[in-house]
Formats: sequence, C-alpha cells, structure tokens
Amino acid sequence: MKHIFKQVKSAAEKLGIELQVLEIGTSGELGQALAAAVKGGSLALVTLSSPLFDERTSTKQIAEFTMEHRLPAISLFRRFAEAGGLMSYGPNQPEYYKRVPVYIDKILKGAKPADLPVEQPTTFDLVINMRTAKALALTIRPSILARADEVIE
Repeated sequence: MKHIFKQVKSAAEKLGIELQVLEIGTSGELGQALAAAVKGGSLALVTLSSPLFDERTSTKQIAEFTMEHRLPAISLFRRFAEAGGLMSYGPNQPEYYKRVPVYIDKILKGAKPADLPVEQPTTFDLVINMRTAKALALTIRPSILARADEVIE
C-alpha cells in the first residue's frame, strides 16, 4: 500500500496535481471521508487497495457517491467499474488467485510461509465504464479505449 501511494504521489507531483489524502480506519468512516473529499474541492478520486474497498457494499457506495457528485474515479478492482465507477486498473484477480493453491500445497508439504517468495501480479486489467464516462460528459481517447481489456457500454 505504501509503495502504491508513493507512486501515486510521485505521479501527481510530476503533473502538478495536489493530492488530498483521506485515510479511513473503519467502514463507518467511508461516507465522512467521501464528503470531506467533496468539501475539500476534490475533482477526482483514486481509491487504493484496502479491505474496505474489496467489500461489494463499499465499492458500490463509492461508485454511487462519485456519480452523484460527478467525480471521475478509478480503483484497483474491476468490481468498481462494474458497479458504476469510471474505471479500474489493477491486477487480474482471477489470474493472481490461481497462485494460491500452489502456496497452500507447499505449506501443506512442510514449507514455512516465511520462506516462500512474495509474488507480484504480472497481468493487469484496464476496465472502462463508458456509461459513466458519458454521464460525466467525459471523452475517453480512442487510444485509451484500444488498450482497455474491457469496455462497459
């Protein structure tokens, strides 16, 4: 998480974009954080990896909020774009989860979890929700659409 945040912060600085960081400790704080984003003048939203955003209800709540407040938003998880968020770009989770049985097998055969290598995802998906883009009056460049793994019409 810290690594991803550093990358986002670095990219924002290069583009001259001021970040408003909103940390959420519990799912009950989500609504307050989103309201603070709007009150703070946020023009877009990036959600980083968190167990809160893996839950379908939180993902849907964020997607609905961003539509209501006309905020373009991106998440790491495909579910976000499927729930009405503008786009998602992150690891292909089904592909990533195929590695889980390999680790379970090694552990059951006596390997110590601490001795197993940490694997990084190698396949990423870009999902763009064009219904949301149209509702927000955004134009997505054809070159971006061509790179998308899925375009939701």
